[in-house]
Amino acid sequence: MEPTTTSFIVDAITRAIVEHRLAPGTKLGEQKLADQFGVSRTLIRQALFQLSQNRLIRMEPARGAFVAAPSAAEARQVFAVRRMLESGMVRAFIQSATDSHLKALREHIAQEQQAVQRGDVSSRTELLGDFHVRMAQLMGNEVLALLLMDLLSRCALITLMYQSSAAAAHSHEEHTAIVDALQARDEPLALRLMDEHLHHVEAALTLTPAPTP
Repeated sequence: MEPTTTSFIVDAITRAIVEHRLAPGTKLGEQKLADQFGVSRTLIRQALFQLSQNRLIRMEPARGAFVAAPSAAEARQVFAVRRMLESGMVRAFIQSATDSHLKALREHIAQEQQAVQRGDVSSRTELLGDFHVRMAQLMGNEVLALLLMDLLSRCALITLMYQSSAAAAHSHEEHTAIVDALQARDEPLALRLMDEHLHHVEAALTLTPAPTP
């Protein structure tokens, strides 16, 4: 039997959201979850806090925790800001990237490929988003990395729930092409590929979602 820890509870609730067993707006009662996992309400509160930090749930004063229901409009705003930030990031990365930076990105996209092939929805979503954060981190720009982490978390639930396996595989292929352009120091191509990639991801996320069982 797996140990019941905060991370285990977080993972279990995340899977339930991804697999549509917990619909947006569903109330998450502390006592019910504590009984279900056989743990104290304190441990449940810790897990719910972490999930709220990941923006998978929202905490409402005097009402409790609910599965988040981010809108398509919010996702569009997030991607508009990301396009502004990430075009500048591509330019800066090309100017400062070393061979070790490019190797680190290659290793990251190899992990993406493995997650896509396994059909691991939670891991592939995290890795596909982290590709962009990783670029900022490799440049040593922690402010940009934190901004991107926040923007990515704002549409994490939409990505988890509505990105198909085909769309995820396409994102991975586009990341590979972006790294190829970065390695070639081809700034116009890298900028075009990043812009097209963000538009493609946004288009996939704002399609009508599959009905919740």
